[in-house]
Amino acid sequence: MIRRNQWLAAPLGAATAAALLSGCGSQDGTAAGSGKGVVMGISDKVKATDPASGYDPGSWLLFNNVFQSLLSFPKGGTTPEPDAAQSCNFDGGDSKVYKCTLRGGLKFSNGHSLTSKDVKYSFERTLKINDENGPAVMLSSIAGIDTPDDKTVVFRLKTSDATFPSKIASGAGSIVDHAEYPADKLRTDGKAFGSGVYKLDSISDKSANFSVNDSYTGKAKPKNNGVTMKFFNEDQAALKKVLESGDVDFAFRGLAAKDIASLSSTKTGNNKVEVVSGTGAEVQHLVFNMNDPIAGKLPVRKAIAYLVDREALVKEVYDGTATSLYSVVPAGIGSHNTAFFDRYGGSPQPEKAKAVLRAANIKDKVKLTLYSTPTRYGPSTDQEFELIAKQLNASGLFEADVKSVEFEQYEKDIQDGKYGVYVKGWVPDYPDADNFTQPFFGPDNVLQNNYDNKEITGTIIPSTSAKSDRTAANMDYNRLQDIVADEIPLLPLWQGKQYAVTRENVTGLQWSLDASTVFRFWEISKG
Repeated sequence: MIRRNQWLAAPLGAATAAALLSGCGSQDGTAAGSGKGVVMGISDKVKATDPASGYDPGSWLLFNNVFQSLLSFPKGGTTPEPDAAQSCNFDGGDSKVYKCTLRGGLKFSNGHSLTSKDVKYSFERTLKINDENGPAVMLSSIAGIDTPDDKTVVFRLKTSDATFPSKIASGAGSIVDHAEYPADKLRTDGKAFGSGVYKLDSISDKSANFSVNDSYTGKAKPKNNGVTMKFFNEDQAALKKVLESGDVDFAFRGLAAKDIASLSSTKTGNNKVEVVSGTGAEVQHLVFNMNDPIAGKLPVRKAIAYLVDREALVKEVYDGTATSLYSVVPAGIGSHNTAFFDRYGGSPQPEKAKAVLRAANIKDKVKLTLYSTPTRYGPSTDQEFELIAKQLNASGLFEADVKSVEFEQYEKDIQDGKYGVYVKGWVPDYPDADNFTQPFFGPDNVLQNNYDNKEITGTIIPSTSAKSDRTAANMDYNRLQDIVADEIPLLPLWQGKQYAVTRENVTGLQWSLDASTVFRFWEISKG
């Protein structure tokens, strides 16, 4: 299975559309959707219209604008709030029972009422289908679901999971109509019926059309009467061209850094093209195979940590569209620290690198191959790794080269333990330190680097998972980040910024470019 988290292409526009803050408002808001329609250009495909399947950014963007979740993230926030639910709370102090009460008057876009039966059905359906490209993995802590009445849902969890609210606030928590979706197989007709802010009118290989869902009940008030998504399938030049010509109102995901720089000063007639930026949570790491005869040596990893110049990578390769990252938990996410900066500094220190190698009786140049895959992480990844190799070699301590491998072979070779040093990108499912730590450590970690620290897996992660007050987990997460910086199973490289490029008469995009990674259609308006 390819997890959605690993769909990082490049820091530029690589933010994922995950959880949905619920939309317009027949119950809580005034009549909405009276603004003009907007046209969006995007490099991704929508690979699925059924929430039990899609685990990619394009699909989640669709899910989170068409379907509701029990909870959602407010703009600018990373703590989930009630959405389809009126309230949700852990019942008891062990974070193993989670109870939600639904809003009144919820309806799907087809007019069917949304009740607790649909909520239970949606989660059990995703788990039963367990599609290899779906989000069932995020719901694996569910032991059972009870629905004592039409408005009450009680989740019984296998283990303490304080991040469960964040997980169900994501696209994995999309609620479907039990009368429209088969229980044991995916819907394949390309249609989608949800209770979210928008309804899907049509979708093809080239575009998807959304209109405001008049049946929606919630807080948000759409500032447009519909959205058209045009797909450019990673064709950066074509996406730039249609933005300049005015065939799309804004572009999200897929423009190259050089295009952003040129577009920021472009004028087309009386309409200027502008760049809107925000905080991102996607990250990229240099990963070390702990069983490799070279990369498995701690002094070698420490020397690399002393030599890699993140600022040069950000400036020379990514044109400032990313920021240097000095911990496994990125800035903007609770419990972030700067453990790698504190130990290895923010600029190359070749004398310290030399000292740590000599202390380990490593006197010859360390021969090292860095493995990259541009088909997953973008063409700039090869350039980035060439620069890292150059930085290492400039110290006189390494003899490093780079090999670029197509993604399918790349993943197979990593699984077979053939690489000592390689790249992995990560886009979060939800904005919590848990999603930047738990998947990375233990025998089945997604990095597949043979790293297993018993304090992290046996003590710290279970402790953080039980703390529903996430600030109470700060000390544990700081300890975890310090351990990672000391043992260096990976080297954090950069944290991406989020970008949208828009024509001057389009506003509201800033509310979709925050650490929650939620792209909010309803906040966009066109003058």
